Amino acid sequence: MNHVALLLLVTTGMFGTGRVGSSTNGEEPRTWTELSAQEKAATPTGQVELSTFANLAEKLSPAVVHIAVTRKDTRRSQLGSGGWPFFFMDPGTPQFSEGLGTGFIINADGDILTNHHVVEGAVEIRIKLVDEREFPAKVVGSDPKTDLALVHISAGEKLPSAPLGDSDSLRIGEWVVAIGNPFGLDHTVTAGIVSAKGRKEVAPGGRSMYSNFIQTDASINPGNSGGPLINMRGEVVGINAAINAAGQGIGFAIPVNMAKALLPQLAKGKVERSFLGVFTQPVTKDIAMAMGLKSQKGALIADVIVDSPAAKAGLMAGDVVTRFDGKPVDDASDLSWLAAVSSAGKEVEVELLRDGKETKIKVVPAAHPEDRVAMPGATPESEAAAGWMPGMGFAARDLTVDERKAAGLPTKRGILVTAIKEGGPAHAAGLREGDVLINLGHPAINGVEGFLRLNERIAAGRTVMLLVRRGERQGWVSLMKE
Repeated sequence: MNHVALLLLVTTGMFGTGRVGSSTNGEEPRTWTELSAQEKAATPTGQVELSTFANLAEKLSPAVVHIAVTRKDTRRSQLGSGGWPFFFMDPGTPQFSEGLGTGFIINADGDILTNHHVVEGAVEIRIKLVDEREFPAKVVGSDPKTDLALVHISAGEKLPSAPLGDSDSLRIGEWVVAIGNPFGLDHTVTAGIVSAKGRKEVAPGGRSMYSNFIQTDASINPGNSGGPLINMRGEVVGINAAINAAGQGIGFAIPVNMAKALLPQLAKGKVERSFLGVFTQPVTKDIAMAMGLKSQKGALIADVIVDSPAAKAGLMAGDVVTRFDGKPVDDASDLSWLAAVSSAGKEVEVELLRDGKETKIKVVPAAHPEDRVAMPGATPESEAAAGWMPGMGFAARDLTVDERKAAGLPTKRGILVTAIKEGGPAHAAGLREGDVLINLGHPAINGVEGFLRLNERIAAGRTVMLLVRRGERQGWVSLMKE
């Protein structure tokens, strides 16, 4: 499926009266505000009058903030086709660039929700309120996989906040309002409708992330990133994140329910995902027909990782997962998201179709390997125990007999990449999950143990060559060990 070409929005309330600190599921306290049941009943989302938009703008604008970011610029002099440098930079002198974005206050204590790409790489963040006061801010937690970030300011007083709503209850055609700072024009208010939901084919900036975007024609532009998308009740239902670079009137927002699922972890400074251990693919019309399925809904398991939670629970290639932990799985991306946000170590029920029959299986997701390696106190030995190759930024396992046969490799040859560390050497080199590594330089890679032995001889900072097989093709990539 071709991804929609997008440009990430360049970094350039109705006040919540519900309780803060109450629990959403009995486990984690809320860090945001919501409207009470009485307030919701008094302001139905379908009620739109001439004064509705003006009232929303007046009540919610104080909770929307302008974010100014300073980043280190790591560029170096590059030569154009005529030999002239595009720009000059003294490598010994730190250089900086500026960025603009939007955010919104989610509680009276000064917690602000925005996009990860707004604050990514920031060395300084300043928040400006609607009354022109400015405060320094710090990043509490940030997650590139969902493009969400939580930042905090200490204003010395209680601040107005925007209540979070329920993005699942949004209807296509429903009116919404966006407030943000497009092109640095503070507190610009635009209105439109929800033009679609569940846009999972959208890949902002080509970034691999969990996506289930709300599509809207409320005008959003560069600088709106991180701003709220608001329903007619005055609740935030989305976080504006991207626009379609090829057309006008098409913008995309992250559903607020996705943010609510991660806010307790962002507040702790780190998102820890759980790990199921399956590779999935969509149920196409032809696959549904061949398998005798009544619909194309569900996630088809293409492969199960050896010794993973899925393998231990008895999940098999060919199973079609239809529900996970009581929640519907309409496609492969739904399973990826639900498995990632389920609690590691907690048993969940998986409903699936196997040979056309409905089956239920209990599975206990584990902590994601990427999270295990990132834990404080991790050592090269503990990294290797979790499947991570020290200094390389990827996890790997030995190939199965069938995988070697499919790849045409002799016994013990090669390893399979199972995870990539965001921002690590493998990520920078372009490696992907599912790649088969055949050689490390001239020596052949004979399983994980063989790779570890070769890796021990490589000093940090040295660049090595890896022979990589991806599908039916193979080629060399260079990777600098950290």
